[in-house]
Amino acid sequence: MGQRHTPPLPIALQDIQKIAVLRANGIGDFCFALPALAALRAACPQAEIVLLGKAWHASLLTNRPSPVDRVVVVPPFRGVTVAPDAEEDAAELAKFFATMRAEHFDLALQLHGGGRYSNPFVQRLGARYTIGLRAADAPPLDRWAPYVYFQNEIHRYLDVVSLLGIQPVTLTPSLAVTAADLAEAQPVIDRLGSPFVVLHPGAGAPDRRWPPERFAAIGDALAQRGFAIAVIGTKPERGIVETVCTTMRAPACNLCDVLSLGGLVGLLSRCALLVSNDSGPLHLGAAVGAASVGIYWCLNMVTAGQPSRLRHRPVIAWRTQCPACGVDHSVGGCSCGQSFVADVPVEAVLEAALDLLVRQGY
Repeated sequence: MGQRHTPPLPIALQDIQKIAVLRANGIGDFCFALPALAALRAACPQAEIVLLGKAWHASLLTNRPSPVDRVVVVPPFRGVTVAPDAEEDAAELAKFFATMRAEHFDLALQLHGGGRYSNPFVQRLGARYTIGLRAADAPPLDRWAPYVYFQNEIHRYLDVVSLLGIQPVTLTPSLAVTAADLAEAQPVIDRLGSPFVVLHPGAGAPDRRWPPERFAAIGDALAQRGFAIAVIGTKPERGIVETVCTTMRAPACNLCDVLSLGGLVGLLSRCALLVSNDSGPLHLGAAVGAASVGIYWCLNMVTAGQPSRLRHRPVIAWRTQCPACGVDHSVGGCSCGQSFVADVPVEAVLEAALDLLVRQGY
């Protein structure tokens, strides 16, 4: 028989005063956890929720209404905030965990992967009770949900909070847009005019990148219909963004590394449409209410697909074998760095884009 992994909660939810939540990764990853954080806030309105995250979390969430009361930036910790073989400072980590134990957390939640590295991290916080995810190679927490890769990320983290008897209040990630976001974005919005479409041709991994010339084709098709075109990206994506802009026949506004994350929130909240690879800006846009077309690899669609179709359309690439070496990525992987979404036709993305624009009255 399997080991029992849902022992009775030793404290009532109404008596919980302080909760630590580990989620120290990317923008899209944070957006996926927002419904779980919203459910946690609704169930524990009296508790302080402390997000253990990265510096960008602190910058984005300071002075922004959210389920999170405070962000603590996690120092380099192997397998959590840096690669498993990266260097870490033992003295710095000892000081960090001593500070965390002095917080006297009632609960510590691990919403950060399968737990091989993140569960030992959470156990060092000294919380009265720990819950989270557990893959086969991870140590157990006091209460845990099995980490099975092929599960939608939003539902994965709702499963974790359900171990506390907490029900969802929403399935849709939502992030508040502030006056400061709009103030930073307004000069760009004024320059673009209205309505405008945002393209994001980058992605963290090359296998999720649709070719830049295809983004350019979408930009030209929508520009012909009267939309201004803005192309966004981070500093490492500058070459991709410039390729889109220079390939387009119509003018495009290059916004690579121009806006802060808050300014990007403001911009996305006012766009007519966002067309993006499966990446952080796609999920951030959905969380701030942007209509969006996402270009997904089929297996990523399972884990990262937006659940609603009211303002989002996925266009899916069904390739599973690497176009260079033939390795089947549904059962393994390779290091070729080839795109698995390059075969998605421009016509399919344009059809989805026009459908959303028409439904919004453009």
